[in-house]
This record gives sequence, structure tokens and C-alpha cells, in this order.
Amino acid sequence: MKGLFKSKPRTPADVVRHTRDLLLVVDRNSETRESKREEKQMSELFKNIRELKQILYGNSDSEPVAEACAQLTQEFFKEDTLRLFIKCLPKLNLEARKDATQVVANLQRQQVQFKLIASDYLEKNLDLMDVLIVGYENTDMALHYGAMLRECIRHQIVAKYVLNSPRMKKFFDYIQLPNFDIAADAAATFKELLTRHKSTVAEFLSKNYEWFFAEYNAKLLESSNYITRRQAVKLLGDILLERSNSAVMTRYVSSRDNLRILMNLLRESSKSIQIEAFHVFKLFAANQHKPADIISIFVANKSKMLRLLEDFKIDKEDEQFEADKAQVMKEIEAL
Repeated sequence: MKGLFKSKPRTPADVVRHTRDLLLVVDRNSETRESKREEKQMSELFKNIRELKQILYGNSDSEPVAEACAQLTQEFFKEDTLRLFIKCLPKLNLEARKDATQVVANLQRQQVQFKLIASDYLEKNLDLMDVLIVGYENTDMALHYGAMLRECIRHQIVAKYVLNSPRMKKFFDYIQLPNFDIAADAAATFKELLTRHKSTVAEFLSKNYEWFFAEYNAKLLESSNYITRRQAVKLLGDILLERSNSAVMTRYVSSRDNLRILMNLLRESSKSIQIEAFHVFKLFAANQHKPADIISIFVANKSKMLRLLEDFKIDKEDEQFEADKAQVMKEIEAL
């Protein structure tokens, strides 16, 4: 008889709906002390989030099933489930937070009938990115919200919103937070924002050149923190050498203040900072339309620069580096 009343297995959409109902209860409950009933609901919620993760990622026995993933994704973005996930994340335990973060990250890549429906949902709910950005100010939530944010900015519409948000300026402070893991996570998100969507980045840098590079120079390139300086000069090289940013690069290498900062970085004791600084410094030297004040700096420091470059060696043989160095020295000698 028992077999007749077996409950049929839940579909992926059922799991999402049940998770959403439980999240609504958690969201409404402001009490800090949990009753037995609430503990049971929390336990169910954690199991559901784990099940969502297993549907999307598979497990040690089975690969994820495309049809199940599509059903789950469709149901998830049909209503405000993502908003509930983000809002209720601080109320979950650590394991459930990790699972929820992985679920949200995976859903950004799920296609339903060749469409990224996460992108359509986020376009109508861009305010959620403000919650994720400010998450860097909460030590417990920063790494979870940071991972979600990085996945969301895979969508160009989201990256554009974040770049043009007043909160973009906060990244210059987040990168310097005393908590190393959080600072590194913020730096990874910052890099993603400035390198993933080429045309959006080029437009952002052209429109926001003044304040952006003033902050970049003062807070990152001239930071007292070695890791911050090293990451910043490496990223600067990546940004300026990107073909779509050529107008920004021309403007950057026409500034005497920028040249002064790069010359200081070239003189650092750290070999890795020196090498990354050289890749940016060579753009100043190669500029065929150097302004007069740039030429005067090169001329005034000619012998010092040539001596520095002459002694500048890298650990492993690199023909490209040697060729670049020879070309830079030739440009400086000709001035």
C-alpha cells in the first residue's frame, strides 16, 4: 500500500518555487531568536539551495541535465527570486551562502532557447548591483556579493550600469581595505569592469577621464601598499595597450604628471613593478607627438634615464623586452 502514496519527485521548477516561498518567510521574519518551526524552515531552505546547486552543477555521480537547468533558470527569473537570494543572504549560514553564491553565478551563464535570460532580468533590476557593490563594506558578505557581482558584469548592460554608477568611485577605497581577501576580490572586480566589454570601457574612460585617472594615480599608482601599486601598474598597461582605448592612451601619455609617476615606478626596488612600469613608460617614449613639457622632462633626465635603462635587466631572456628597451633608448637619445 505504501508504494501507492509515494510523492512524485519534484521538478526543478518546484524546487525554485519552494525555495522562493521559504525565502519570503525568512525575509519577513525579523526576529533574531528562532522558534522550532523557523529552524525547520531554515533547514529546508538550506537543503533546497543545495539541491538547486546540484541541478546546475551536477554531482560526483552525474553531469547536469540541460533540460533541468533550463527549467530551473526559467522559473528562477520569472519572479524576484534573485532579489530574495541577495536580500536574505546575510541570514543564511556560511555553507548555504556559498551554495547560494554558486547558484547565482551559474545562472548568469545559463541559456534558455539561446538567450541569457539573466541579462533580461537584470536590465529591469539594475538596482540590485548597488546592493552587491556596497556588500564590500560588510566583512561577512563581501566575498559572496563580490563573486555574484563579477558574474553579473559578464552582461554588458550590467557592466555599463556599474561603470557609470556613482558607486564606481568606491572601488578605489575597496581595493585598499585592510582585509587582504576583500581588497583582492574588489581588485578582481575592478579589473573585470575595466577589461571585459571593450566598447563600453572605451566610452566610460573617454567620458570620465579626468576624475578616473586622478583617482587612479593618487590612490592606486601612488599607494603606500606594494601589492596595490603592482596590480595598478599592470592593469594600467592592459588598459592603455587595448586598441579600443587608443584615444585614452594618447591623452594619458601626453601628461607630465603621469610621466613623473611612471618614472618613479621605474625606479622601484621591485623588479615586477619595474617591468610593468616599463610597459607603460615605453608608450610615453614612443609617442610621436610629444608635447613640449614631456620633451623637456625627457631632455632634463636624459642621462639618468639612459643609465637606468642600460642597467635594467630581467631574469629570463626576452627578445621582445630587449627590442623594446633598445627602441626606447633610441627615442630618448634622439631628443
